[in-house]
Amino acid sequence: MTTATVPTTAPARREPVVSGPSLARLTGVELRKLADTRAGRWLLVTIGLIAAVIVVVQLFVVEPEDQTFTAFFTPSLLPVGLLLPVLGILSITGEWSQRTALTTFALVPRRQRVIAAKLVAVVLAALGSVLVSLAVAAAGTLAARATGGAGAWTFDWQLLPYAAVFQVASVLMGAGFGLLLLNTPLAIVTYLLLPTVWSVLSAMIKALREPAGWLDTSLTMEPLLGPDVTAGQWGRLGVSLAVWMVLPLAAGLVRTLRREVS
Repeated sequence: MTTATVPTTAPARREPVVSGPSLARLTGVELRKLADTRAGRWLLVTIGLIAAVIVVVQLFVVEPEDQTFTAFFTPSLLPVGLLLPVLGILSITGEWSQRTALTTFALVPRRQRVIAAKLVAVVLAALGSVLVSLAVAAAGTLAARATGGAGAWTFDWQLLPYAAVFQVASVLMGAGFGLLLLNTPLAIVTYLLLPTVWSVLSAMIKALREPAGWLDTSLTMEPLLGPDVTAGQWGRLGVSLAVWMVLPLAAGLVRTLRREVS
């Protein structure tokens, strides 16, 4: 008499868990994207050239005794800060204008990770612009000393964190408008037009002058270019950045997470 054998079922194989790319790796990818496109590459070159041109101009217009490291460093922050928001916009809207959003979000389905990497990348670029300003200021100081100027290395180190806040806030405001509108020309025009319209209206309408002191970023961010910022000035800066940076970033994040990619 034979006994039937019961076939044994092989244990199911577990598929290896594949983790997504780390935030550091995504940030590295986004940093490369900043220079991959022709617009981004030339914008980065322009930022460096403007910082250098400002220093050269200072050699001719500033009195020799006033040609110090600080005198070369501070004036380069404002023009660079005007271009950094455009870099922030391009970093966000490039996925949509070049129709690569579908590929990007297919490879990294968690969109918030991609957005976080883009924001970290533009913040690093903004901090890098501060280093560029320091480098060209050092070159200007050496050139001033060689040409008979003071060439003094006097520098208030408190200006360094102020400069970092100035440039990081500038680039994040641009990124916020990019997230909110997801269209490069529209985001750039809106970012440049709205503050101008607000400044004109506040100059024409007396009732808007007091709110302008709290909402006009051209006024609230100006103290960051000086040697000291008071508590009241920090408060005004915080209110203006909440309106022009935090709100667009928050609303833009919601829109980007919900938008259909085709």
